[in-house]
Amino acid sequence: MIKFPELQRIMKQQLEADRVVRAVETSGATLDEALNEAATLLNLLASHLEYETIERGFPGFLGVAKKKWKIRAYKRLTTEKQATARAMANSLTETVTARVVDKDGEFFVHLFDDGVKLKVTPPSGAGKRVNLDQIRQVLKMRNVSEIFEDILALMVQEARGVYVQVGKFERKMTNDSMVQVNVTEQDMKAFITVIPPGPGGCDPSSNTIMAVLRANSVVFGFKENAINDFVDRPSYKMSILVAEGREPVNGRDAYIQYNFEAETSKAQIEKKSDGSIDFKNKNMVQNVVKDQPLAKKIPAEQGVDGKTVRGSYLPANNGKDSELQLGANVHLDTDGETILADINGQVLIVNGKISVEPVLNIQGNVDIKTGNIIFLGMVIINGNVEDGFSVKAEGNIEVKGTIGKAEIEAEGDIKAYKGITGRNGGMIKAGKSVYASFVENAIIDAGDSVIVSDGIINSQVVAYRRILCQGKRANIVGGHLRATEEISAKVIGSAISGTETICEAGFDPKLKAELDELVEKKKVLDKSLNEVKLNLETLSKLKKLMDELPEDKNATMIELLTKRKQLMDEGTLLMESITQKQVEMDEAAGQARVSASERMLPGVKIILQNKMEKIQTECKKVTFVLENDMIRPQRYEENKEAMAKAEAAGLSLGSGG
Repeated sequence: MIKFPELQRIMKQQLEADRVVRAVETSGATLDEALNEAATLLNLLASHLEYETIERGFPGFLGVAKKKWKIRAYKRLTTEKQATARAMANSLTETVTARVVDKDGEFFVHLFDDGVKLKVTPPSGAGKRVNLDQIRQVLKMRNVSEIFEDILALMVQEARGVYVQVGKFERKMTNDSMVQVNVTEQDMKAFITVIPPGPGGCDPSSNTIMAVLRANSVVFGFKENAINDFVDRPSYKMSILVAEGREPVNGRDAYIQYNFEAETSKAQIEKKSDGSIDFKNKNMVQNVVKDQPLAKKIPAEQGVDGKTVRGSYLPANNGKDSELQLGANVHLDTDGETILADINGQVLIVNGKISVEPVLNIQGNVDIKTGNIIFLGMVIINGNVEDGFSVKAEGNIEVKGTIGKAEIEAEGDIKAYKGITGRNGGMIKAGKSVYASFVENAIIDAGDSVIVSDGIINSQVVAYRRILCQGKRANIVGGHLRATEEISAKVIGSAISGTETICEAGFDPKLKAELDELVEKKKVLDKSLNEVKLNLETLSKLKKLMDELPEDKNATMIELLTKRKQLMDEGTLLMESITQKQVEMDEAAGQARVSASERMLPGVKIILQNKMEKIQTECKKVTFVLENDMIRPQRYEENKEAMAKAEAAGLSLGSGG
């Protein structure tokens, strides 16, 4: 524990440290910009800074030859912090002072076998010192024959709290106090009972008591404070505990320290920011990642032997060891005591063994009982995913029932055996493909394909390869469907007026986003290049008028010429990238098709790349492609590769698995 003088010293050091200013050097296009950067680095407000100008800035000429401001900034000197520290120090002083108890000094006079001895203790707080006359009075009462006055006065003055001989007495050994020893509780406790001395007899000293205890074979567990207290203030004819044995302490058994909730029944309910309970996020699935420490064996402890007051040892039992039980997909670390995960997944205790399962199998629905699901592996749901809930997985997600107005996100495939009913909400997003028996009023985004055995109705569907709707009722009715390569169904469109069906192919969203970014960069670059060219034209005209430019203007012109070349080179590279992206998009458009194996109904809008065609009359067994920059119909031809992929997915869509 740090004592008060040490606290004072520490605070003084802090006050001195506050006088040392930490400075930073910053730069900026303007003085304010440089100050703001310094404020950020020092974690202060700009108004709390002092600064020195290292180099003044210059706005440049016609946007070039600019020079930044350079400053050295530091915290503005203030006494606020020092005042706070002093206030704390004063408060501590007052607190410590308030805790000091007012207590008078004390003295103790005893006749020991080696003379008359005195102990004087100092006062505390506003207590009084020991009175020398009182000591003399007590010595007289004890029939002390000779008093060492010089030592007596010094004892009162110094008050060191130790026994010192201050006189002599005529001892009568037959009247000495008698110390009796009683050992009880199977030699675990030793008591003394002392008979008071008679006239001229010695009081019991600590040495005398210890000697009597050892004479009675008491050699361990002495309570020195109790013995010293008894010497100062004897309690005669009373049983005093002066020694106590040590009980044996058995060693703790080895145990497993889990880094996860071993009792899976303990669902952790989350609180929202407003304090309400979020019953959807129960955190019942305990995700772990590869090489994550799952548990550690804490070794058994050695027992601590006990000891009686007579010195006999009492043996303790050592803790029992136990073996780590390893389940599937885990291994021991090199220390032999830590269990690590082999894979990403869910950590479980199965038959007493720690395992990591790559598949999370939910027997019923995802609803209020399970809460939302987040899993670093594959998720199999044997029921439905109810409205308002979410399932996110690093692997695939398989739903044997129906997906409602929910958020489903997987890095792999998503399979909905009994369909998706989005109710114009939620989101189905797959890193690979989405497979479903039907899709209705849903929003889907697939990194590869969307394959549906029955119909897609009034849905927003994006697939970065294909949208295939092939089955007995494989209709696409309403909604907006976009795919890079192909959209195909038995029947596309609706006989009901007012239901708009848009099929858009040959448009890769990723390529389009990359192209848009490149085009935007090119616009910014062109604007900068135009400004440089205008400034060069101005300087060229000035040079013709003056025959020779001033030195600073000439330097600016050289800088502008360098800048122009740099911008032109960057523009060339950007144009090459833009051209390449456009070629890639044209290739995607060249492969794009929209097909109906039975009928394409009037009113369907077909968009291939940037061309649009609205179907006016019913078409049978038709495929629309982009040819010579026009959308043209061809005889329907089945995409056998895509159909084979759908069959290889292994789905019995609509049958419930």
